[in-house]
Amino acid sequence: MSEAYERERQNNARLDELSAKVSALRGVTIDIYDSARSHEVIESTSETFSSMGSQLKGSAGRLGRMAASGNKVAIFKLSGILIGTVLVLYYLLRWMF
Repeated sequence: MSEAYERERQNNARLDELSAKVSALRGVTIDIYDSARSHEVIESTSETFSSMGSQLKGSAGRLGRMAASGNKVAIFKLSGILIGTVLVLYYLLRWMF
């Protein structure tokens, strides 16, 4: 009877060890998933900013061409956009720091 009790105790100890290993493996798997997900978000954000940058360059080029043609309305638009951008950046930086 004592031998059966000893085997049962060893089985329980092994089961506890196995349970701890499974829990550790689950934790590693969740960490890998979270890391992959954060990389996906970073790549998506990077693509969005790249797209926005190219659109902004195109818009600035068009505004520059309109201003170079001597159109007074285009010159006022360009100057208004530049002044607005400077003011927004000024207040954002002032608010952050």
